[in-house]
Amino acid sequence: MDLGEFFSSGDSWAQPWVLDVALIESVRFGPLADRTDLDMAIALTKLLYEDFVSYGTDGTGMRLNDESAVLVVKAHGAVLERLALEVPQWPFRTFDGPHGFGLYWRKNGMSGGGGWQARRECVEGILGPTRHALEEWEELEYESRFKKGPTGSFKNLIFAADGEKPEIVLRDAVNNNVEIVRNARTCLVYSDPLPPHGLAWRQLVAWWTRNHQPDADEKTAASTLYRRLHKSLDSPPEQLLMHTYCARYAEPDGFDLPALIPQVYLHYDPYTRRSGKQSGALHRQRMDFLLLAPDRSRIVIEVDGVQHYGRENPPDDKGRVTYTADTRLYSQMVA
Repeated sequence: MDLGEFFSSGDSWAQPWVLDVALIESVRFGPLADRTDLDMAIALTKLLYEDFVSYGTDGTGMRLNDESAVLVVKAHGAVLERLALEVPQWPFRTFDGPHGFGLYWRKNGMSGGGGWQARRECVEGILGPTRHALEEWEELEYESRFKKGPTGSFKNLIFAADGEKPEIVLRDAVNNNVEIVRNARTCLVYSDPLPPHGLAWRQLVAWWTRNHQPDADEKTAASTLYRRLHKSLDSPPEQLLMHTYCARYAEPDGFDLPALIPQVYLHYDPYTRRSGKQSGALHRQRMDFLLLAPDRSRIVIEVDGVQHYGRENPPDDKGRVTYTADTRLYSQMVA
């Protein structure tokens, strides 16, 4: 959250910041409709830290005064209580006066040489534990978005086509069964159950051995599978990425890393045949690389050329072609 959202512009150079008291009081007495308590706790912690450090050092850039600081401290404590986090114990709540930070640091030996650093450390001692707790919470919340994984059950992977693209039909719409009706020989299809820890290189090699090279040992099968996957790539940057990642398989426990799966079909759009165009109702049918990581997480890696984020300009007088960055084109690709 931008800290400026807590304020409105003042009416003079001497008062450039006016606290939105109604907003702060709303935060104090309950969660906002459009902001989580976690967001508000992070923003209020940052505001208090910056203003008290500023007051204790150069005094520039302060947004709060004694009256508004008291309101923010109260709102900050209320939000932390709702989050079941420990509320900081403030030995002061204002900047000046008998209960202010100024008198506190003078009484506690934070004046004179090294005073600025001592005052920073004082504020850090009060708000540091809160900030660290909020950062950990924020990180866990961020990770939880990916640990849930996509809904639905794993059916199959169609990947690594080394020739003409496979043509896919929905053979049974009731059970969502797909079938490759043309060019099945050019691609690989993995349909074994997906282990809880994701699809590691070891599991993919075992699948390859059972279905394509039953008499080979693990090392030989892994080497053959790698060459087959590499064959599906015709882009030097993609080849470099795969070579660099797969080199880690040779390290201790490397076979337990998530398998890097190239050229995976995300969906098939039958309207492309009818229209004769690159994409119909569904765009970007095939992803460059896929990792099926633990906790049902999917990690997609795209290695994109300039055509995905720039528009070609007419050749110059020497025949050279340049591109102009196009944010709309890039955002469409990312979406």
